[in-house]
Amino acid sequence: MMGKWESMVKQIEERASHYERKPLSSVYRPRLSKPEEPSSIWKIFHRQNQAFNFVKSCKESVHVFALEHKMGNGQRIYLVTSYAQFWFYYKTRTTLLHCYEVIPENAVCKLYFDLEFNKLANPGADGKEMVALLVQHVCEALQEIYSVHCSAEDVLNLDSSTEEKFSRHLIFQLHDVAFKDNTHVGNFVRKILQPALHLITKDDEDEITEAVGHEASCFSVTPLKQEISEAWEKLALPKQCDPDLSFLVVKNHKGEKCLFVDLGVYTKNRNFRLYQSSKIGKRVSLEVAEDNRFIPKQSKDISEENQYFLSSLVSNVRFSDTLRILSCDPSQTKRKRVEYSNSAGTSVEPIEGFQASPYPEVDRFVLSLVNKPDTEGGIRRWNYFFPEELLVYDICKYRWCENIGRAHKSNNIMILVDLKNEVWYQKCHDPVCKAQNFKSTCFPLPTEVSLLFLLKDEEDFTSGETDEDSNSLTKDFQNPPPCNLSAADWDDGDDACFLEATEDAEFADAADKSVLGSVDDIPDELIIEALQSS
Repeated sequence: MMGKWESMVKQIEERASHYERKPLSSVYRPRLSKPEEPSSIWKIFHRQNQAFNFVKSCKESVHVFALEHKMGNGQRIYLVTSYAQFWFYYKTRTTLLHCYEVIPENAVCKLYFDLEFNKLANPGADGKEMVALLVQHVCEALQEIYSVHCSAEDVLNLDSSTEEKFSRHLIFQLHDVAFKDNTHVGNFVRKILQPALHLITKDDEDEITEAVGHEASCFSVTPLKQEISEAWEKLALPKQCDPDLSFLVVKNHKGEKCLFVDLGVYTKNRNFRLYQSSKIGKRVSLEVAEDNRFIPKQSKDISEENQYFLSSLVSNVRFSDTLRILSCDPSQTKRKRVEYSNSAGTSVEPIEGFQASPYPEVDRFVLSLVNKPDTEGGIRRWNYFFPEELLVYDICKYRWCENIGRAHKSNNIMILVDLKNEVWYQKCHDPVCKAQNFKSTCFPLPTEVSLLFLLKDEEDFTSGETDEDSNSLTKDFQNPPPCNLSAADWDDGDDACFLEATEDAEFADAADKSVLGSVDDIPDELIIEALQSS
């Protein structure tokens, strides 16, 4: 009996000694099972604009995802969290089954395609061959128009085909190259697919001629098709490049001719289905295709599945001084080729004036920085990087550089506005400054430009959501499911009793912040209750 008592006393003394060496923090902060996992930010919204406004108010790098709901015919709610936090819950594939990336309006993004055709209506179509031919055509177009080299090894090929439908997503992983936003991606795709669009128009004309006779031949195309043809004729590929794209013309379930490429996925704030997610009511998820040739880089810290997930995110583009931003604007009719803006500053002619960014107050502030009594600077162009919430302004007619203490003779500068941290700083296109990785002092944004100040006056910040709605969400998400981790899952060797106490503290902290901080997967029932209670 005494031996057992002495053993318990020894354990208590060792535990006390352990806490003396590693005392508990006076301010407890929730954490996940491993130190490399992210802090908990997990907030649900009924409306997309509310989710994006919340993102603007966050200092952390968070993003908007759409979740399809079992109830209400696929109604979607919007989740704001980080990529790492989302993957932590998503990777088990037990609850978050129908998820979409929301591609932000005006955000720099990757080149992507949504491909599909009805197998029953196209019995002779070879989907794999069609994908290979399309990738080859796109790579040749990128080389011809932008001098960008790529191949099938740079294209993540995801498959969600069924017995009835062939379905693929292609996401191009171009090295140090991205598009200004998904509207420019759509313009580029329509531009390079004009021969296929013309084939569909021509076939329709032939059918009209055969059905109506000679009199119908004077109506070469319908007014709508004539308008489309004229709009994109100005962006035609060089005449020497007239590829045979007849393989892209397929038939839908009604027997009507259409494109293998879906041109409707380039709209603002587009919901694009995530890797390993299925549509509501469907069981086939997007998986790496058998003929996929893209292999992500190996990493000790990130699993291969996580690498595929990050590669599949269209808006996951990080800013760098060498990143080239491609643009394709049908309004630019004076140039034979579609020009690109280059963060490395190696080409392109100055643009007269500029189109306002999503933050006109920030535009005016930047203009005030480069307009001096003796110098009238301007904004040459801007680019928006969603992952960093970073606005990059390419400046013209103003070259003063903090690094050399004077104006550069020939190289322009950039003004970068970090919206999350509410600071701005200057970088250079000058080769010497770039070699030094120069970045000027960070200066705070004025109060009238800060996002919190701007959001105060936005009437739609809480539109459509009553106090009762907000309270119901807070109530339903403040009690996460119990934790099932054992002491062996913790790196510091704490005992089970201490684990239980810390888990209780985590849940209480999460409840105070109205954030779901559980280390378990989020049950669908919680999301359903949140919707039904509102």
